[in-house]
Amino acid sequence: MTLKKFAFAAPVALALVLGGCGGSSTPSATAYCPAPFTVQDADRITHFKPGGGRDPRDIEYEASLVGARTQCEMKRGQMNVTLVMRIAVQAGPSVTGAPTQVPYFVRVLTGAGTVAQGQDFVAGFKLSAANPRGQSQEELALTLPYREVSDLAAYRIAVGLKPTPEELDYNRRSDGRP
Repeated sequence: MTLKKFAFAAPVALALVLGGCGGSSTPSATAYCPAPFTVQDADRITHFKPGGGRDPRDIEYEASLVGARTQCEMKRGQMNVTLVMRIAVQAGPSVTGAPTQVPYFVRVLTGAGTVAQGQDFVAGFKLSAANPRGQSQEELALTLPYREVSDLAAYRIAVGLKPTPEELDYNRRSDGRP
């Protein structure tokens, strides 16, 4: 009977001992991994064909930023960030057979709100009447330097599509904003 009690207690004791292993005083990368945020008015684009027409028949494509996430790994003096963005696009009535280029941006902001790193990119799609939808997963590698681990808490990652001033104005008007 004593042996049975020990056989039951041994795995519990082992689990408690192992549960204490692996913990360390250094913070994990997930604690300081900056979550990306989408900049206001940069979550979608309605792109029209060249020319003066701006009714629904003149739309070449509509694109939207449907998600963004980060995964981080800490190294001495730097955090390596993998940023993944998903962009969806849908052809409009005026789609051409030419490649569709959807501009987007990534900006790493400091605690003071200044841009520490930033770059513009293009997601390419091949849209047509026969292939009216597309989705792309854009993966980018960022490196965030730090002196103290607590410095990492100040970083923020701003993402978004990059509408032209005319496209931005159209989006705001279609939302009922002046």
